[in-house]
Amino acid sequence: MQTAFRKKYIGDRAFYRRVLYLAVPMIIQNAVTSFVSFLDNIMVGQIGTEQMSGVAIVNQLLFVVNICIFGGVSGAGIFGTQYFGKGDYQGQKYAFRFKMYAVLAIAAIAMILFGFFSTPLISLYLSDSGTVGDIALALQYGKEYLAIMTATLIPFAVCQAYVSTIRETGQTFVPMLASVAAVGINLVLDYLFIFGFGALPAMGVRGAALATLIARVVECVIVVVWTHVRREKNPYIIGAYRGFGIPRRICREILIKGTPLMLNEMLWASGMAVIAQCYAVRGLEVVAAQNISSTITNLFNIVYIQLGGCISVLVGQCLGAGQLQEARTTARRMIFFSVGCCTVFAGLMALAGGFFPNIYNTEESIKSLARMFIFISALAMPLCAFSHCAYFTLRSGGKTVITFLFDSVYTWVIMIPFAYVLANHTVLPIETVFFLVQFTEIIKVTLGFFMVKSGIWLQNIVSQPERSV
Repeated sequence: MQTAFRKKYIGDRAFYRRVLYLAVPMIIQNAVTSFVSFLDNIMVGQIGTEQMSGVAIVNQLLFVVNICIFGGVSGAGIFGTQYFGKGDYQGQKYAFRFKMYAVLAIAAIAMILFGFFSTPLISLYLSDSGTVGDIALALQYGKEYLAIMTATLIPFAVCQAYVSTIRETGQTFVPMLASVAAVGINLVLDYLFIFGFGALPAMGVRGAALATLIARVVECVIVVVWTHVRREKNPYIIGAYRGFGIPRRICREILIKGTPLMLNEMLWASGMAVIAQCYAVRGLEVVAAQNISSTITNLFNIVYIQLGGCISVLVGQCLGAGQLQEARTTARRMIFFSVGCCTVFAGLMALAGGFFPNIYNTEESIKSLARMFIFISALAMPLCAFSHCAYFTLRSGGKTVITFLFDSVYTWVIMIPFAYVLANHTVLPIETVFFLVQFTEIIKVTLGFFMVKSGIWLQNIVSQPERSV
């Protein structure tokens, strides 16, 4: 029985070498990026509660846009990964073109919305029902920060189109190096611009935004230049800009398969923003505590998020090569590995959460609330790891309508109404509300288990050859 269990859920050394070769650079890249956001958040948190809250609100809005951009590359990425597994670089080139169109359109729309509606969007998260903080000041700082951060969307969008395609080929080292370089620049400039140094004036939240803008431009330039210089490693880029066409059949299939995925990412991210707004009606202290909590939670969540991304690459390549049984085995072992890793990291996060809020220059009530949010998030992490892996497993086989129902419909039909009612129409403490909403994840885990087990996602979606355009 023990041997059967090991064979089913645990891979050999070659399997884990391949997983770690793919995952470690991705984890390091995102860990370094998150660590700088972590330090950036702490630096802003040293200025005051209003500055920290204004920046936190804007970052929540930008999170929605960033996830939409990820959705823009993800729909075509399903095809790009399977085209690479098949050895069809022409098809991968068309998928890359589609990504560029999608991400630039998303970035442009977001820039227009933020340009005209910054005040009402930020104000959604400001409530005078709390006992600490000045909401007028928080609004002012949020608008200052957003005015500069809007300009980061174009380099971020272009970079994601390139990075996602590079990762489809199994190359994760160069995006990691680009991210590390950008992060180093961001960290140094954060300190100089936020607090001032010598002749440089202290710019506060505007300095934090300017540092991020410069860092994102640097990261984008590194990735784009490397891709075009090393064409032998990126054959899909040859001729990528000699034309702008995408074969009608490929475009139609990406739209059919990818639109639910793009909509899913957009609705899921906006759903997370709505849930955060539900919590925010309890006062500015809840906004500040959520910001502190999410800073360390995002750092620890990198492990299961990137292992989920590995599933999309490894399983997608197996499916593209027609190795359906291998795809099933890989998915099962990856899910087991991810949940096991995240159980360990959840324990570490719970321990770190006890002292982390003390770093911030804010009220003790906010620190105490943040500690509870961190502990609850740690308890829910293994559940989130399983549902995240289930989502990427279903997505790798092109089951985007199912993933749409599994992810965003679940968020809007179950989580949001539940959070809204508890936050607005009960007198339950916000800690209890947060716990109950987080643990609705049990429903998602149950659904994900049965859908993955059914094998409905085991399909090759790029079996037909393509003509040149």
